[in-house]
Amino acid sequence: MFDKLRKLWRTDEAVRGKEERRRPHNLFEAAAVYVSASADDDQDRADEAAGWVSPEALSFGVSELACRAVIALARERDESPAVVARTLLGLPAA
Repeated sequence: MFDKLRKLWRTDEAVRGKEERRRPHNLFEAAAVYVSASADDDQDRADEAAGWVSPEALSFGVSELACRAVIALARERDESPAVVARTLLGLPAA
């Protein structure tokens, strides 16, 4: 009976929020949050994202994000991915 009463008092938003918390984070979501938090110098958020997946999965996701970002920038700049990667890292041209 109490369970039914509790459900009546909940708002749809509260129920949706609880469901979202149950949904596991995937490695690409974790990588995106981790990298963007690192770029914003938000260590708490980066630590939170790092806890969503294993360190190996996070490493893979960050690597995949880096590859996709370099490819996208290379296409945008009409340069090779190697040139873009070296430029982003501040390395001299090869």
